[in-house]
Amino acid sequence: MNRLNPVLLGLRRGRIEMAQSLTTRTDQVWLVLMNGIFITVLWFQRDATIPGTDISLALATLPSLIGMNVFATGWMGAAQQLAVEREDGTLLRAKSTPDGMLGYLVARVTFGVLNTGLGILVFVVAGFLILDGLGDVPVTGWLQLPAIFVLGLLATLPWGAIIGSLVKSSQAGFGLSFLPAAGLIAISGIFYPISGLPGWLHPVAQVFPTYWLGLGMRAALSPDAAAAAEIGGSWRHLETFAVLGVWALVGLAIAPRIMRRMAQRESGSVLEERRQRAMQFGN
Repeated sequence: MNRLNPVLLGLRRGRIEMAQSLTTRTDQVWLVLMNGIFITVLWFQRDATIPGTDISLALATLPSLIGMNVFATGWMGAAQQLAVEREDGTLLRAKSTPDGMLGYLVARVTFGVLNTGLGILVFVVAGFLILDGLGDVPVTGWLQLPAIFVLGLLATLPWGAIIGSLVKSSQAGFGLSFLPAAGLIAISGIFYPISGLPGWLHPVAQVFPTYWLGLGMRAALSPDAAAAAEIGGSWRHLETFAVLGVWALVGLAIAPRIMRRMAQRESGSVLEERRQRAMQFGN
């Protein structure tokens, strides 16, 4: 079968899911609530500067919030969504089509790009309205922002899908995605330059995409002077794209295979047994 067909179907499904999300009240309430919290943080930080510098604290926080949002969507969101859709039979239906797991993964990436991209657009527009200095970001920074955004999702979402494929329930999907994510966020320096953490953590953090995602976002939106606080005193653009690219390529190569193996174990009887257990637990 032409491998392009499931990719095109996945792109279409991702766009349809995004359109449905825009008309779903709970999804929009969540979007407004979370963005409102983040924008409120920027509002209270708008007149503050990083101690010892004239760099705006809000401008330093903005790329961190964007980076964390991309990481949470790619890693935790994908794991939980896949676990939920395995329980409700969505994956069983996808399994029935040729290369269905590949199409499903493409749909998850497409939805993640569109949904998270909307949130980032809200951040940026709000930043222009309430922050001074965002207009000074050069054209190269605005070009790097979407590149890091898409590459960051590709570097994290397949691994979230892998976690979702390995767990046995949506509750386990949350636990096994949240705990590693919290640890990676803590050591990655996504909210602050990693140079403020113990030196032995630096090589550990640089193995994972979380650090490079935060670094890439700061490189796109922060002034050049802020690079002095980073490892080596530079933004390390080539290393950022290289590491994120490796995580993306390996994840995209492995995830469909693991998802296919997981789907092979799915059947109508297994789905019904899972539903019966859920009903007994609820009672």
